[in-house]
Amino acid sequence: KAAFTLAQRMAREIQMESPLLDTPDRIADVLREDARMRDVEHFQVVLLNTRRKLIRIVNITQGTLDSVLIHPREVFRAAVEHRASALVLTHNHPSGDPNPSEADIRVTRDLMRAGKILKIEVLDHIIMGQASEGRSRDFISLRELGYFYQ
Repeated sequence: KAAFTLAQRMAREIQMESPLLDTPDRIADVLREDARMRDVEHFQVVLLNTRRKLIRIVNITQGTLDSVLIHPREVFRAAVEHRASALVLTHNHPSGDPNPSEADIRVTRDLMRAGKILKIEVLDHIIMGQASEGRSRDFISLRELGYFYQ
């Protein structure tokens, strides 16, 4: 019984320490350092609970300099295993240009449909890149660009 009580208390403490990730800026803040270290595309999911607090960031796959293969089974396996109620898709563009490709948009829409079936909400797709003279932020939110629909 003591071990169970200790486990419950530790779980509560971890939940209290987990950051609230309810905006693209907050999500990018968590991802930024890791994304800078990558020289190939790397696809991850940010798993969130019902209060939009971080459960964990899961590496799904890595690709080449300009592409990565993603299968819904791998994305949602992680979400189901960790009992996430929502997730944010994320990957980096090593070129530094975070603008989405047609493939990025297509994968996002496919994963949104899969999420609806599984009742795991796909909240956004954040593409990390680099800030530049014409772009003040080092990331793009596909939700902010209007690619998410109700």
